[in-house]
Amino acid sequence: MNAVFFILLTLFLLVVQTIVLPCFSWFPQCFDLMIINVLFLSLIASRNSMVFAIAGIGCIMDSISGTPFGYYLFSYLWIYIIVRLARQLVFKQSFVFILIMSVAAVLIQHGLLVFSILVNHGQIDMDIFDVNLMMKQTLWGLVLIPAGIWTVRLLRMNWIYMVKQLQKQIMKKHRR
Repeated sequence: MNAVFFILLTLFLLVVQTIVLPCFSWFPQCFDLMIINVLFLSLIASRNSMVFAIAGIGCIMDSISGTPFGYYLFSYLWIYIIVRLARQLVFKQSFVFILIMSVAAVLIQHGLLVFSILVNHGQIDMDIFDVNLMMKQTLWGLVLIPAGIWTVRLLRMNWIYMVKQLQKQIMKKHRR
């Protein structure tokens, strides 16, 4: 049932990021909302099998975006690896830890963008790379990613509660 929750969450964030948010003038180019999903999965994951789920999310984003294939896949995997390594050193539920990982996740994606520009052009062309956009997305990420992780945590707890209640009702019906 957790898989169903995360599939629904991924689809919801995908629709919000690609359809809803571009309609608002105050948030025309938001940070990648899938970072919320990837960070949450990285924080709760107890097995390395989440790598496959995160790779799947990355492939979905790569296939619907205009970026070169592998951009989201590698950025999500790097975010996952860094959070998993840092999680071993720091208390994973710490608000400061989540803030730092939020900023780091946005900067990882921009770092991969800078790297791809360096590979293609040999130098950073300031006309291609928008520093102001990076700063805006980092600030939005600093505010909205921790709030998003908190919201997903609440939604997941409610989902688990509803599934348990449904299972109890089904068990009662089968006992009769």
